[in-house]
Amino acid sequence: MRIPPYYRRPAWQRFFAGMVIGGAISWCIFIYIFGVWQEKHTALINEQSEKIIDLENEKKIWQEEYKEINKRAIEQLTIQKINVKITNSEKYKLDLLSVSEIEDSVKDDISLMIAKDMDTVYKSKELIKKVIQNKPIKIHDKRYKLQVKEMVIFTTLSIQLEIEFEK
Repeated sequence: MRIPPYYRRPAWQRFFAGMVIGGAISWCIFIYIFGVWQEKHTALINEQSEKIIDLENEKKIWQEEYKEINKRAIEQLTIQKINVKITNSEKYKLDLLSVSEIEDSVKDDISLMIAKDMDTVYKSKELIKKVIQNKPIKIHDKRYKLQVKEMVIFTTLSIQLEIEFEK
């Protein structure tokens, strides 16, 4: 078998030359278009990476600021509620109404501590104890006084009291 001698005919020579020239031109066009696309995508990637870096820095700033605000907020927590509980009312056979009135009276006496920051309340805890302990309570013609047994200071000021006869 033999390869036909197409390379001697001018029509075939023009066809092969056109194919080579067309291939070269199309390759140049492809390289140009690919280069333009690559340039465009590289610029987009660079822009996005700069944006990501800026956003990460901004996020870091926000997080640090948020932590600082939280730290300041924790430092300045305020008293929101006052709970008073008398623990030994059964010993003196006091009715629930009398106990409730005593608890409300104590709450009224120390109600100025509501909306104060915890540091101020902690510094004045001795004053709170003195206010509670120096107040005589009169129930059914008997005089009682209160003793502070436990005081927990957080957003809720919890005080446990014991009642005893006044001497």
